[in-house]
Amino acid sequence: MVSAAPTRLAGMAKPVSNFRCTECGWSTAKWAGRCGECQQWGTVTDAAEKAGSRAVKAIAPTADGTARPITHVDTTAVAHWPSGIGEFDRVLGGGIVPGAAILLSGEPGVGKSTLLLEVASKAAAAKSRVLYVSAEESVSQVRLRAERTGAMHPDLYLAAETDLATILGQIDAVKPDLVIVDSVQTVSSSLSDGLAGQPGQVREVASTLIRVAKDRNLPVLLVGHVTKDGSIAGPRLLEHLVDVVCQFEGDRHTSLRFVRALKNRFGPTDEVGCFEMTGDGIVEVADPSGLFLSRGTAPVSGTCVTVALEGRRAMPVEVQALVVASQAPNPRRVTNGVDPSRVAMLIAVLERRGKLPLTGMDVYVSTVGGVRLTEPAADLAIALAIASAVRDQPIAHTVAAFGEISLAGEIRAVSAAKQRMGEATRLGFTTRIDASSGSISTAVNRALATSSTTREAELDAAF
Repeated sequence: MVSAAPTRLAGMAKPVSNFRCTECGWSTAKWAGRCGECQQWGTVTDAAEKAGSRAVKAIAPTADGTARPITHVDTTAVAHWPSGIGEFDRVLGGGIVPGAAILLSGEPGVGKSTLLLEVASKAAAAKSRVLYVSAEESVSQVRLRAERTGAMHPDLYLAAETDLATILGQIDAVKPDLVIVDSVQTVSSSLSDGLAGQPGQVREVASTLIRVAKDRNLPVLLVGHVTKDGSIAGPRLLEHLVDVVCQFEGDRHTSLRFVRALKNRFGPTDEVGCFEMTGDGIVEVADPSGLFLSRGTAPVSGTCVTVALEGRRAMPVEVQALVVASQAPNPRRVTNGVDPSRVAMLIAVLERRGKLPLTGMDVYVSTVGGVRLTEPAADLAIALAIASAVRDQPIAHTVAAFGEISLAGEIRAVSAAKQRMGEATRLGFTTRIDASSGSISTAVNRALATSSTTREAELDAAF
């Protein structure tokens, strides 16, 4: 009797449930509201395996689905067709591909809906019917914005729906050539539990719309919200399901907007589209060379121009610096548009290698137009602008500088140097200071000497 008790208890033991995260695969013995690996909420589900396994039976492929040589595959059905906005087509790799699922994310108020409404209007004028589904605004609100921006066309259909089944019914009724859903986090499905925006709902809505896009060869544009840290809201699976992920960037205090491709199955991911937000809507900027320059009639000390790369596009950016004497024990280092730690390093290099007195000085560095410079190629322009402000000697308008500065004071070569030189030459920058100068002290002397040379040439021309 004593020996039989453990056997009976062992036979009555319950199987241990296994809970697994649907995002990263993290598993645990107990349910948790938040994944311990990827820190996502609501993604831990019961994934206990049932006893036994079932074998998958082979199914004969259909005539259309039979594997064939890659050289015999027809690509006519997946050719790009232009949306009517050149900068948006540049980011997509030439245009919209039939059957593609495109996700556009961005901060609130940056202009995602305005841009896609413009895309819908141009596509309706060039392609045929377009269905714009707004799950956040009423059709009257969308109509008012379309009148203000001039995005009116009879083949542009509007619908305000938050239910996935109703949206599919609208697609069946309108039979559009392009569908825009604004936004995927506000649409819900009755097949999934929870409120709209939760990971399960977003997964169900996105997978259904993508399946419709593939089955009907219908391109679908989805608007995605972002979290406070800038990532796309919802499960990470959403970015894996779609074909193209675009990020809409911009500062609310400036009119400049950028569209970047973070993922693109049909084109490159290093293209950038430039737009300008105006009172009449959003306007594409084919040549943004004049947006980041503030050229006066006479050179001013503390300014220098560099050529930055945004994707494959070379754009001139003006860096401005101001250096004033400080009475505080810790001088201030204020930056706008550049990395503060990078500027602090350049100040140290200028003081140690360039022999510039910056110990008791407040240094302010900023870019023109609200653009952000993150690449090391802007080091030389920042350093020259600071040196020009310290010595109160301007740098000529014809000078463009780009190069990475090391802690030893050497100027290193940067990528795409020929492309930067070509853009600088096209815009009239005849003097280029780069890695050929060798050291930071040589580059500073050469840059500041251009102002006096230019002034002597102006005086000779006047007399």
